[in-house]
Amino acid sequence: MVDITTDDGVQIDLVSRERMQNLRSMEKIRLILDGVREGNIVILEEGLSPEEESKLIEVTMNEISPDEFTGIEIESYPQQDSNPGFFSRLFGRDPPNKLTVIGPANRIETLHKDENLIRALVTQ
Repeated sequence: MVDITTDDGVQIDLVSRERMQNLRSMEKIRLILDGVREGNIVILEEGLSPEEESKLIEVTMNEISPDEFTGIEIESYPQQDSNPGFFSRLFGRDPPNKLTVIGPANRIETLHKDENLIRALVTQ
């Protein structure tokens, strides 16, 4: 078997909905940021809530340093909920995004995004 290291390419971490459901918000953010800081692309099967995504951006802004960490690039498909329930409308709760791609800002660039496709260029 060939011994492959991250020097040979870009590591992609695919994180299941089940794994994320068992984590608190800050644990999710640390899981994502720790992976991205290592240069990995993190793909979430089910995205973060709007509050968690805002907190991720806030924590990221606090951790940016020009020589070490340039930040993140994040793109999500919006969850399609054409008929939200009464309580969702009453309390203004948005469903979480579905598939979310997060990577180092200096290694991933979004080329195109719509409701069915996220196209990104990943550099090494």
